Amino acid sequence: MISLRLPGVLAASLLAVSLPLYAAETAPDAAAAMQRSFEAKKQAGMDRLQQDEVQTLCTRYTTATLPAEAASRIQQASLATVKPPSDGQYLGDYKAGEKIAQTGTGLQSSDDPAKPNGGNCYACHQLASSELAYGTLGPSLQHYGKLRGQSPEMLALAWRKLYNAQADVPCSNMPRFGHQKILTEQQLKDVMAFLFDPASPVNQ
Repeated sequence: MISLRLPGVLAASLLAVSLPLYAAETAPDAAAAMQRSFEAKKQAGMDRLQQDEVQTLCTRYTTATLPAEAASRIQQASLATVKPPSDGQYLGDYKAGEKIAQTGTGLQSSDDPAKPNGGNCYACHQLASSELAYGTLGPSLQHYGKLRGQSPEMLALAWRKLYNAQADVPCSNMPRFGHQKILTEQQLKDVMAFLFDPASPVNQ
């Protein structure tokens, strides 16, 4: 048996997205093989192999152009999941946000579920210029707030992308941090501050 263990919270969250995308639309024997190949272990359960409506649509068009109608359905369904900050404040503590961005643990079977998840943001993005190791799967976010400002519209857009990126970019590979409860509301606020606070290393 192959245990559901992958390095880092990004891998764990992608497991909740990418593996279901493959399983649901492949031939029945391949889907059955996936079910046989994985076993539930602690917080890494078999539910990670199940698709929701958005994942099913994205799978259907993995190797084809996403039709406008399907893209609209994905965006509408995803937008409906986005919850704004309960107190109306988008920005938290950028120092806490930096730690979240640097932390890659959480959601693996080997992780302590009592401890907060990380965002593992550097796995895909460049952020602070002082950080030499970063991924390039996503765009550079260096000087994010410095270049964009803090208008209500910009803050709301960034929040949506963190909460559920599919609301703006159908079939995005970005983990749905808020919708899938990978990060808490306070953690999302802290990551927002890391992106927007003028004193944040991101904007230096």
